[in-house]
Formats: sequence, C-alpha cells, structure tokens
Amino acid sequence: MHIAIAGNIGSGKTTLTRLLSKHYNWEARYEDVDENPYLNDFYEDMQRWSFNLQIYFLNSRFNQILEIRKSGKTVIQDRTIYEDAHIFAPNLHSMGLMTSRDFNNYSSLFQLMCSLVKPPDLLIYLRATVPTLVSQIQKRGREYENSIRLDYLKRLNERYEAWISSYNLSKLLIVDVDNRNFIDKPEDLSSIIDKIDAEIHGLF
Repeated sequence: MHIAIAGNIGSGKTTLTRLLSKHYNWEARYEDVDENPYLNDFYEDMQRWSFNLQIYFLNSRFNQILEIRKSGKTVIQDRTIYEDAHIFAPNLHSMGLMTSRDFNNYSSLFQLMCSLVKPPDLLIYLRATVPTLVSQIQKRGREYENSIRLDYLKRLNERYEAWISSYNLSKLLIVDVDNRNFIDKPEDLSSIIDKIDAEIHGLF
C-alpha cells in the first residue's frame, strides 16, 4: 500500500511521515532535500534554477514511486509527484520565474510519467495557514528557507487548495494542522491515526 502526505512548505509533512512510519511500522520515503544539488541555488536565484530544480524533483519522485510499487511493502511518502506539477511549477511560471518553453517541456514530461505510475492509495493533505507555515519554517532553521517570502507561501497555499478541491485520484484525508501539535500532544497524533485507520479499512 502507498500512503502519501501532501502539504505546503512547513506544514509538517516530514514530522508526520516519521511519526506514522514509527506507529504503523511502515517504510518511510522522504523528500530529497539535503542531497538536492539545486535547492540552495534556487533560493538565491529562482529564475535561473527553477527548471533544473523542478526536473530534479520530478525525476526523484518518479523513481520513488517505481521503487514503492516494486517493494511490495506499505510505504509512506513525504510529498507527492503531483504537487510539483500542480502547485510549484505553475506558480513559478505565473510569477515569471520559469519560461513558457520550460514549463511546457516540464508539463509534458510529467504527463508521460503519470501515465506510467499509479496514484497513492491514500493521500493525506496537511492544511495550514501562512502564520503556521512561517512559525514551523523558522523552528527548523534551514538557512536557505530564510529568504522565502510571505506572498510566495500564500500563492502556494491558494494553489494547494485549488488542487485538493478537485483531487479525485484516490482516497483523500484532509488534516487541519493550525491547532494540532503532533510531536508534543499525543492526543493530536491519536486523532489522526484514528482517521487513517478508518480510511485504510475502507481500502480493503
């Protein structure tokens, strides 16, 4: 089974992936942030590096999905292949940070990859307001994220909401994270686990 967690930068995807992986004894697949050769450059000069970064993420996530399906195990994945194509790449394009030529090239590659892989069995979307995202981004203290602007996060949030409102590829669980603390409040994590259990039992 393939469970995937989606959400904006700072919404708590990696934290929840880790906690659920531990609780259910699922194998976790994380976003390739530390090894990503483009991320620092991208935040320094988005226009120059946007296409390179998006292609890197697309390739990385496509490989992850192939490995997940091949493994035959239940895997929980931190971020999906859909978010780059429906949220990050179109946002960069609309902001004038990715050319139409690059965006069209990227989009056709994404369509091809999607035709070759199955969607996750369950998608968990972490919904958070911009103040929550900013607070969590500051807490983790990644240097390259210091330059992320509020309007950038706001634009991404709007695109996430638009994407989720029409998502129909698999079962979907929406979790509001503004008033939840997975790490320090066991009851918050338990309430999410209860909801996931209900969704998973519906998959069989």
